[in-house]
Amino acid sequence: LGSMDKTQKMAELQGLEDKCREGASWAPALADSCLVDNRLNLDVYPDGCHRFLKLFEGRQGEVFQVEFLRLSSNDRLLGTTLGILPRLKQLKSLVLKGGHTRDEFGSCQRGSLTNLPPDVGNLRCLTHLDLSFNSLSTLPSCILRLPRLCVLLVSHNSLVALPKDFGSLRKLTFFSAMKNQLKELPQSIGELAALQDLDLSENALEFLPEEIGNLQNCIELDLSGNCLSSIPDSLANLKSLRRLHLHSNLLVTVPTSLASLPNLSRLDLQNNCLCAVPPEIQTLPFVRLRGNPLGKTEPLPQADESSAKGLRILFLASSDDSFTVTSEGCKVVLACGIHFYFPPGATSDPLRICFRNLAPEPQWVKLRHHDVLLSKVLELQPHGVEFQQEVQIWMPYIPPQTLHHREVVVRTFSGQSWSDLRTRVEQKRKSEKHMAHCSVLHFSWFLVVSRLVQNECKVPAEGTLLFSSVDPNIKVSFPPGVTEETRSVKLQVLPVSAEEIEEIAGNAECRASPLLCLSQDSLVDFLRPVRIQLPLPSGVTGLNLDQSRLHLLHGDLEGQTWDDITSQVVLEFTHLYAMFEVTHFSWYWLWYTTKTYIGGIAKKVYERLRMYQVNFIALQRKKDPEQVLLQCVPKHKVDLVLKKLQDRYRGPEPSDMVEMFEGEQFFAAFERGISIDMDRPDCVDGRLSFIFYSRLKNMKEIYVTSPVDRKGQAVKGQVSFYRGAVPESIPEDASRRRRKGPDSLWLATLPIKLPRLKPHWGGNPGPLNGFSFPPLNLGNPETGYLTQANLLSIARRVGADWQTVGLNLGLTYQQIERIGYNNREDLDKQILDMLFSWAQQNSEHPDCVSKLITAMKESGRQDIADEIETIIELGQQKYRESIRRVGL
Repeated sequence: LGSMDKTQKMAELQGLEDKCREGASWAPALADSCLVDNRLNLDVYPDGCHRFLKLFEGRQGEVFQVEFLRLSSNDRLLGTTLGILPRLKQLKSLVLKGGHTRDEFGSCQRGSLTNLPPDVGNLRCLTHLDLSFNSLSTLPSCILRLPRLCVLLVSHNSLVALPKDFGSLRKLTFFSAMKNQLKELPQSIGELAALQDLDLSENALEFLPEEIGNLQNCIELDLSGNCLSSIPDSLANLKSLRRLHLHSNLLVTVPTSLASLPNLSRLDLQNNCLCAVPPEIQTLPFVRLRGNPLGKTEPLPQADESSAKGLRILFLASSDDSFTVTSEGCKVVLACGIHFYFPPGATSDPLRICFRNLAPEPQWVKLRHHDVLLSKVLELQPHGVEFQQEVQIWMPYIPPQTLHHREVVVRTFSGQSWSDLRTRVEQKRKSEKHMAHCSVLHFSWFLVVSRLVQNECKVPAEGTLLFSSVDPNIKVSFPPGVTEETRSVKLQVLPVSAEEIEEIAGNAECRASPLLCLSQDSLVDFLRPVRIQLPLPSGVTGLNLDQSRLHLLHGDLEGQTWDDITSQVVLEFTHLYAMFEVTHFSWYWLWYTTKTYIGGIAKKVYERLRMYQVNFIALQRKKDPEQVLLQCVPKHKVDLVLKKLQDRYRGPEPSDMVEMFEGEQFFAAFERGISIDMDRPDCVDGRLSFIFYSRLKNMKEIYVTSPVDRKGQAVKGQVSFYRGAVPESIPEDASRRRRKGPDSLWLATLPIKLPRLKPHWGGNPGPLNGFSFPPLNLGNPETGYLTQANLLSIARRVGADWQTVGLNLGLTYQQIERIGYNNREDLDKQILDMLFSWAQQNSEHPDCVSKLITAMKESGRQDIADEIETIIELGQQKYRESIRRVGL
């Protein structure tokens, strides 16, 4: 059909379809002749399993001799048929494929197969097994017992992992798991010594095991369309390899040793993140490198492990906030898990480095659309000092839920704006921590974010071509003469599933293509039209396309307005794609629907795609009900969080589900007779301030009191959550909630109950409940200090953990036993005696407050440690303000 025009092609395809229908009408006449010798091909019949059961019933002896069997897994009688298969002992080839039926949009439907009978593992003659286009989430264990299996196809399923003992298939020569959801490979894959063809394309692989280099007979290896940022050097051991497909990944580097493969005749590295390629590889005649930002920057430097072995290594405690670097260089490991590598000669003179881990504030941490914050903010001082060699930083982060269309980058603040650094993602094998690795010449502020995968290229006057690494079917063509001066262009893609569209739009007939965002560094439109290719919405093909239902939408960069520009452009179609031309860049989106005014629906869907479903929890510590834990938890994590806390906390059921944006502010207000310390730095107009970040812990544990007399009865109060400042560029109607008037920002309310106050805490029998110590303060005004009132507040919250706290403060077992004996049957006096005795002995020590904080953390009382740090921070803030007031 290649030489025909569009009309001829459609006519020819229609003729083929008519012949297929005619064939279906005379197919029943072949019922008695479909069994030919030892072959039984029944997948061409819509009732193939029914025919198989009839044949087995009438000609059982002949069926037992079948060696080649093909069935459709879309057949409704497949389950009954599967029970007979283990009895076909002569079977050599078994095909149970789906994809033989199509839905109303023309898309292939996967088969219903989710497992195989265990006895299939007894088919000793089976050498070929095809389970493609099915619904397998795990590989059936019986497959691993097939001793002669040579060919295995499980493409177009939903596999997330392969069995650890997958390498037991020692005779396997061909394996295809294309179009699954594999995130990693078992180490045993290196034991497939006979494997010649391995297809793992279009999965979610993030790294490869070193053992993959043991596939000595592998001729073709397809790893395209994954999330690989690097590949192991062991691939250079594949001496038989002829074709290596690595396009459409996230590769930032490739081993030079690949150039030494003796039989390699094809190396596809297109559409990656390669800024530099070793000359040995770049000069290979068969290498493909289009779609990479080559020459953008120098390659990311690696720490020289051989020279680093002799360097000084500094392991800093949680109380440290600085270290010194000399010209000899050093390695530094912070208590929070951040690593630094200062190469020799990075600085000529000794330099003191100060660091802080800061909570992100939305006023200056500006997230872009669809960004997800993965870490706190790291501040490194002195700002602006230029190192003579690049300093390497490893920042731990909480991995995002999905990585297929996202990438992790380190973002830095220059004092005026944020920019993204070239980042390599690593995972520590022992600790399994995820680390973001970057190199810098200046110190400032740093954080880790997950963003939509960004493909970038320079557009010269001669024109160029830009592909998406998320979906290679999306491409942008720049013709010659499109610009006078070279400009930089960025491309991002947000895949949107048909299920998401249907759920948000409330219409099963609505379909949409992936969202395409194009931007450039120039304010001038292009001189010539730029051609864009987008895949048609899911389920829509050139065969069933109704052009009256197809709409091309254009959105501004903030996604607040979506205009239907279908009538303003010329749309061209192929069987799978739509093409159009534009002169300026923004968001573009193809919709397929019967709705006329689609802009409003698209705006609603776009807003919901940026929102997270969350629940609020308010729990009270069982041993101390005045200690309240507040947390905003993503909906899918609520059960897991509650399970972890149930031994130490109790409280009401979580709130109803609400929706929030990344970086949105909200407040918690205690009401009906319950109050908190209004001097807290995070307290605004009597309400506790929170910032919602989906991958960070939106949690605070605070101490509440009640001005109401609690001697006679308990206090039944509540905590309410209110929406605060909505992030910039969020439409007003997106933040409307159920209530109106002054409480229009209300989100949820949960009950809080404070029990009756104990008599000896309610009165005031003396300075410190019978204890008398000289006035003392821990610390000093400049660094922050704790007063006697602060210590008394802390003592009231220690509870039954006082012995553990005392031991971690340095008290001996004998001292603990004596305090317990002297104040037996009075827990409050035991706590006061322990804490104030220690404070009196250590009040002059410069690190006494840090020691108290560390002791609380080691005793499992992170809540008290956080409260002490908050008091210290407030004291430091007041001290700085007083200094400014007197002009010092």
